[in-house]
Amino acid sequence: MSQNNNQNKVGLDAKGLQYAFLAGAKSIEAKKDYINELNVFPVPDGDTGTNMTLTITAAAKEVAAITEPTFANVTKAMSTGSLRGARGNSGVILSQLIRGLCKGLEGKEEITTDVVASAFERAVATAYKAVMKPKEGTILTVAKGLSDKATELAKANKAPLEFATGVLEYGREVLNKTPDMLPVLKEAGVVDSGGEGLMTILEGAFDALTGKVSYDFSNGYDGENAGGVKSDRPAPDASGLRLTNSLGIDRKSIDTSHIKYGYCTEFIIILEKDFPKTEEEKFKSFLLSIGDSLVVVADDTICKVHVHTNHPGQAFEKALEYGSLTSMKVDNMREEHREKVITEAEKKAAGVSTSSNTIEIAGQNVSWINVDKKDKNGSEPAKQKEYGFIAVSVGQGMNDIFKDLGVDHLIEGGQTMNPSTEDMLNAIDKVNAKTIYILPNNKNIILAANQAKELTEDKEIIVVPSKTAPQGVAALIAFDASAKAEDNLENMIGEMGNVKTGQVTYAVRDTSIDGKNINAGDIMGIDDDGIQSVSTDLVEATKELLAHMIDEDSELISIYYGAEVKEEDAKEFEQYVEETYEDCDVEFNYGGQPIYYYILSVE
Repeated sequence: MSQNNNQNKVGLDAKGLQYAFLAGAKSIEAKKDYINELNVFPVPDGDTGTNMTLTITAAAKEVAAITEPTFANVTKAMSTGSLRGARGNSGVILSQLIRGLCKGLEGKEEITTDVVASAFERAVATAYKAVMKPKEGTILTVAKGLSDKATELAKANKAPLEFATGVLEYGREVLNKTPDMLPVLKEAGVVDSGGEGLMTILEGAFDALTGKVSYDFSNGYDGENAGGVKSDRPAPDASGLRLTNSLGIDRKSIDTSHIKYGYCTEFIIILEKDFPKTEEEKFKSFLLSIGDSLVVVADDTICKVHVHTNHPGQAFEKALEYGSLTSMKVDNMREEHREKVITEAEKKAAGVSTSSNTIEIAGQNVSWINVDKKDKNGSEPAKQKEYGFIAVSVGQGMNDIFKDLGVDHLIEGGQTMNPSTEDMLNAIDKVNAKTIYILPNNKNIILAANQAKELTEDKEIIVVPSKTAPQGVAALIAFDASAKAEDNLENMIGEMGNVKTGQVTYAVRDTSIDGKNINAGDIMGIDDDGIQSVSTDLVEATKELLAHMIDEDSELISIYYGAEVKEEDAKEFEQYVEETYEDCDVEFNYGGQPIYYYILSVE
């Protein structure tokens, strides 16, 4: 090794890398609300600070659990944890930056400024590759600036402290110039929020390594300690715990004797030793000795497991022989069966059909095949069907519409709850089909879906790039079971192109955008091209938005009213639409979606 390389060796061992990563995660967790406020669009969505925090937190928990850190196991936890935990576009890009950085550090025995510069370059290349149409003035621009400066200073043989200080200072310079690259940032008077998030993580890591701040992560990255992160996601619905129901059915009297194995058990093993095919087969044999409905999917870093068993603890104990566990989930199938019996009885009592396979959409009766049935033992059918569907949805009405159109599995999520790549992978595991179509129904979820596609090897995943729920509905109607997969994707995308979508919500912050001054609490009408109406009155904002969307070619107006709109107000608005646009067919549906008072669709 040359003298310059010796001089520029970074005094960072595996324990230091572990500590720096956790400190960076803690730094963005502390500033996430500030970063959220930098978002230009004033809608109540899954904001950048929240998504980046949840993404890096998923990795931080795995990194903190390592008791004997090495460069190999720390970088592996950083990479796999962030990839699976990625949420929203900003979270996916961050996970790709971390993934590329870790690839750049792979196999290194010591860290020099040259190695850091090369790892930065690998990180940027990986992240740019993940984005179909990279836009300058964003987190990608800041990351590239950091990389370019790192290369420059490494070639100049700068000492480690001068190197790190120079790179971070230049990153801030690039971030401060992002408003000059994106007019929308300049109009709002903010820098790019994703770039701010990236700089916050790196500066937090640097401050910890140089002793400016200190943390105690000895209890892991959770709970009431320095590394604790409070989740922004809502608590799980507890309705399944109720012991009575509207029909007075005694839950304990419902027969579940046909269910041989009572617990649906899922988990992921972070592999910490070799896991060849022979070892995988031994592991499968053990699991089959205590259960059935087994699915084991492994690569060189992780192993995903699904099994029905009466002894989840034995499955966990065996798995611990191969590595650490994460994403552990146990569902009581007997309780789920009781809940299903009660729900169907309640529907029957209310006069709601539990078996109809037809729904009227756009004046037509659309049929589907319910192919995700379970057999009498509560097990998934062994034979895979040809195709299946996963959709992201929120709101009981919207959920019912997607189910009626044949969606096999719904992922709860949307604007304020961008599901993670891990959520997508779990859904993919549950759909027993050779080809699975994923409908994100939100532009901030498409990248996470694509990332799940890349991480899935045993099934063909097709991401239909639906940006809104109405686009997802249109795509499902266009699906033809007799057509080839690529033809279906083309047809579904083509049908989505015929749909204009509008959404009515409220502003969460004061801002100026598209020449409009908006105050927190104002009602906004937003279509595919941006904000079209701003008012203090909900009905006026909605009328103005709809008028902007209608043209001489419009034939069908579909309206979904949200959870916060009273039924009588919705009916009054329906009457207005029918009278005003009498040349169009009008469909009115209860969507039950939060955040958005109305979702409009014009075809």
